[in-house]
Amino acid sequence: MEVTTPTKLEYYDQMFKLQSKATLVHYFKGDDGRKALILDNTIFHPQGGGQPSDTGFVCVTNSNLRFCVQDVRSKDGVVFHYGVPVDSTMESELEQGKGKEVILQVDEPRRRLNSRLHSAGHLLDVCIRNVGLGHLEPGKGYHFPDAPFVEYKGTVPPNELQNKKREIEMEVNTLISKGGKVYAAVLPYEEAAELCGGSLPDYISPGSNPRIIKVGDNPGCPCGGTHVSDISEIISIKVSQIRTKKGMTKVSYTIGA
Repeated sequence: MEVTTPTKLEYYDQMFKLQSKATLVHYFKGDDGRKALILDNTIFHPQGGGQPSDTGFVCVTNSNLRFCVQDVRSKDGVVFHYGVPVDSTMESELEQGKGKEVILQVDEPRRRLNSRLHSAGHLLDVCIRNVGLGHLEPGKGYHFPDAPFVEYKGTVPPNELQNKKREIEMEVNTLISKGGKVYAAVLPYEEAAELCGGSLPDYISPGSNPRIIKVGDNPGCPCGGTHVSDISEIISIKVSQIRTKKGMTKVSYTIGA
């Protein structure tokens, strides 16, 4: 099975859209035994960038067939919606369904939780700079509900860790209480760099058109994930731990219910 046409990522432009229509491109069973749909476009966010995938349903228009989406992954620009038909007796309709219109429905509570966790990570990046830790360089983030954290290259003196933990938590909750719109846009390289404080990370190629997330009035950053529409939707953040080890600083956090 080979699909060379990239899937259009509709959530890139319409981050808060939870229902849409698409065309079925392919239905197949992979080498690992999992069944998957490939669509011409999708509002489902695939796992990546430290964010878990969306789940939900894909329904064939004018049919009783519903496909339960349990996991979403992207490879070489093609998005794979893994799951199972709700009624296995109608599976042949999917096998013969190339070109049919389908309706996508994203699980809203899961999307909102993932978006809040991901946005909280960006807000912590802002607060790290605001409390005098601007020497820390952003690294990876893990924005899953079980143990979210953000990690930075650089260290904090051990005797300052607890004070900085308190300062970060106070600063981030002050920003949440003030609120602020969250924007996402695909921009030309130069415009994106300007919005991100004058430069972009090395992994962003000059001449490309990166997607930039801007959280309130703070500098933007490249990101492909989903986010809240306003900072206030995060509700609150508790910094559960901050530690320095092997030249890295890790800030673990939870968000309010």
